[in-house]
Amino acid sequence: MSMQKVHVVSLGCPKARVDTEVMVGLMKRADFELTDDPSEADAIVVNTCSFLESAVNESIETILEMARIKGKSPKKLVVTGCLPSRYGQELVDGMPEVDTFLGTSDLHRIADAITGKLPDRAYIRQGYSHLYEDVEDARITTTRGSSAFLKLGEGCNRTCTFCIIPQIRGKQRSRPVQTVVEEAKRLAGQGIQELVLVAQDLTSYGTDLGDKRSLVKLIDDLEKVDGIRWIRMMYAYPWNFTDELIDRLGSGGKLVRYVDMPLQHIHERVLTDMRRSIQRDAQARLLERLRAVDGMVLRTTFITGFPGETDEEFQALYDWAQQIRFDRLGVFAYSQEAGTPAGERKDQVPEKIRAQRRDALLAAQQKIHREKMSAMVGEEIEVLIDGTSEEHELVFEGRYYGQAPEIDGTVILSIDDPEIEVRPGQFVRARVTSHADYDLAADVLGVI
Repeated sequence: MSMQKVHVVSLGCPKARVDTEVMVGLMKRADFELTDDPSEADAIVVNTCSFLESAVNESIETILEMARIKGKSPKKLVVTGCLPSRYGQELVDGMPEVDTFLGTSDLHRIADAITGKLPDRAYIRQGYSHLYEDVEDARITTTRGSSAFLKLGEGCNRTCTFCIIPQIRGKQRSRPVQTVVEEAKRLAGQGIQELVLVAQDLTSYGTDLGDKRSLVKLIDDLEKVDGIRWIRMMYAYPWNFTDELIDRLGSGGKLVRYVDMPLQHIHERVLTDMRRSIQRDAQARLLERLRAVDGMVLRTTFITGFPGETDEEFQALYDWAQQIRFDRLGVFAYSQEAGTPAGERKDQVPEKIRAQRRDALLAAQQKIHREKMSAMVGEEIEVLIDGTSEEHELVFEGRYYGQAPEIDGTVILSIDDPEIEVRPGQFVRARVTSHADYDLAADVLGVI
């Protein structure tokens, strides 16, 4: 009997990507063969996102697209992740095309769902997301080059009024430091050199275990893992950002001088309505301390058009972003999510205005970003090679420490010296020669 083929579609954030990679490993362990062509698959798995309305729509469209392919030959369609966890039985009733739905708490049962050991037309969910410590060793990374996301926990204890995540993934549950370090060692053994630390609320890591120093302790232990060259922090919120953590960023160790800190807004009233637990002055003081770290690259995200946001409050956000001059900036037009306190408010800002404000912020940031990129021309940088360019197969591309994988731009590399041979996963020295809006171009000087 031939091996069953499975096609996997992964949607959503890096945290969901880790879930997908664990499922891929479990499918491999169960002797399934993965295929990039859904039309030749015996089963199709779609790991979904439902954080925002746009993500819900993308997930539903993808499921329906896969269902059309399924309809052409005998196949099983399994939908996993945040969409089933958010909508449950409502999704089962509305999508008869799907055979089985698995919530985020039961992704470890993916092989049973494919082989029919779980009830058809059922929604399987034992509770909120858990950490799958018993199956983490099955994980197969899918990121390019030698980078991998390392998930430190599940869920969130915050009550931000715009966010549905705690209702989907539950309260915060941090993985023990030693468990994370063991996974890091496994990843390093597979050739991974960059660890991207992710969690819903990274700087609160370990507080549910009674230790506010857990993140610092973890970073210290990860720095000792042989083979790891870069450690990067994503989703590092402004609370619990200690002096110790800032010291680690400036120590010159493996923790790169890059912080992704979603701030969402700057106006006091809007921050209060968002329940962000921090105000403008505290955010500004923290950013000032981070900027004092030589070579620091700061990334943040803002929300425009939050319910009740006035022209004056948006202008305060716009002016502040111009003043701070973030190195990287993402902007979301507010998404009205059912089941959230903000979603129930009557003072919703018209969608057109939300989008206009988003576009204005992004346009201003593009000018700032272009100026910062221009200032790098002539600099010598260290670049981790991810692989060949999707546009030019003979051209390599990579990233310097100020570019997170799959989120920021890249460095397009030119190799003029025929004596220099490079490959994905190598670190090279390069000199920046030019830039586009978000990407750098550089000449390779040598392999490190």
